[in-house]
Amino acid sequence: MSDTQEEGEVVTYELEGDVALIGLNRPHKRNSMSPALTAQLLECALRAGREAKCGVLYGHGDNFCAGLDLSWAAKQWADDRTARNSYKSRLDPREVIARGEIPFVAALHGATLGGGLETACAAHVRVGDETTFFGLPEGTRGIYIGGGGSVRIARILGFSRMQDMMLTGRVLRPEEGERFGLLHYLVPKGQALAKAKELAQRICKNAPLSNFAITNSLPRLQDMGYDDGLYFERMVGEYTRSPESITRLKQFLDKTAPRLRMPEEKK
Repeated sequence: MSDTQEEGEVVTYELEGDVALIGLNRPHKRNSMSPALTAQLLECALRAGREAKCGVLYGHGDNFCAGLDLSWAAKQWADDRTARNSYKSRLDPREVIARGEIPFVAALHGATLGGGLETACAAHVRVGDETTFFGLPEGTRGIYIGGGGSVRIARILGFSRMQDMMLTGRVLRPEEGERFGLLHYLVPKGQALAKAKELAQRICKNAPLSNFAITNSLPRLQDMGYDDGLYFERMVGEYTRSPESITRLKQFLDKTAPRLRMPEEKK
């Protein structure tokens, strides 16, 4: 019997209109990453790309995700270097989330550590409540990150700040996470999922080709030189233009499209 079958449903999936809700569901293990959870997360992320216009990631229970399941890792790696994850062409769910068919919003609370932070940083927009805390404890565990964090987290935090967290075991409070770019929105306790759904519904109203260009082209542009980036931007702009673009422009000119306004001040 596979790990996935032994654990049952450790990732939940439901459609709420055009939004796919994907929940990490090992609350007794702080939603730590196991082979079953990773496999099911991949299946759900791929399914969301087929069925939805935007996805929302969240965690059941008191935490988003505390990272790798260390009890599984200790058992799996007991034979020292003989047991390793095979690289091959293994498709990682975080890559599907980061550069798949649709945008993703992550709703964070409680522990968002290690592989959990890697999963959160694969999402394009991140909302956290005031219980959220961030850490990269791999250095203290004698291991190294393996879910794309060296690329994605480092680009958000800057590699120097990431090194600090990994070397010293520093834990970031939610206010620090917002200041350093890990969070785009910080909300009161218990409100992260509702805010994430609200943002996802707003994202669903965009033209799908525009959303795809924003989530897939913009990250790749950061890898290019200045001139190549400008050239690629022009190509993506031409690709994104469609009959829907003309319709939306006419709606703006006819004053039937919503206008941008100054945000109201927080009270």
